[in-house]
Amino acid sequence: MEPVEINAGPFYLRALRADDRVDDRPALRALGETADDAVARRDRGWTDGTPLTWAACVQTDVDMCAEIRCEVDGDSAVVSARPVPGADRADEAAAVGVETVTRFVEGALGLAVVPG
Repeated sequence: MEPVEINAGPFYLRALRADDRVDDRPALRALGETADDAVARRDRGWTDGTPLTWAACVQTDVDMCAEIRCEVDGDSAVVSARPVPGADRADEAAAVGVETVTRFVEGALGLAVVPG
């Protein structure tokens, strides 16, 4: 599956990036993820079908406020979020991101979202 960008009202959800324009590695380090290949592993999750991950960002900014994660297991999935410590509106981005990805997973992917 290709990464899916989702408009989430005051936020947008996009694939994690590490390139010359956008680099999510500092936000991942703030979440305790120090591996150099952290973004590449998340890209592989889209190819492999799990986990699917998004960077939740304020509409007017490229900086990741929260990481949204969907772990697929057969016909069900668990959706969770990790707010980036110190990021503007991180808790709100995490909550809105979970709600939005839950709707996407249920509606577009036809999976049942279960508590994690």
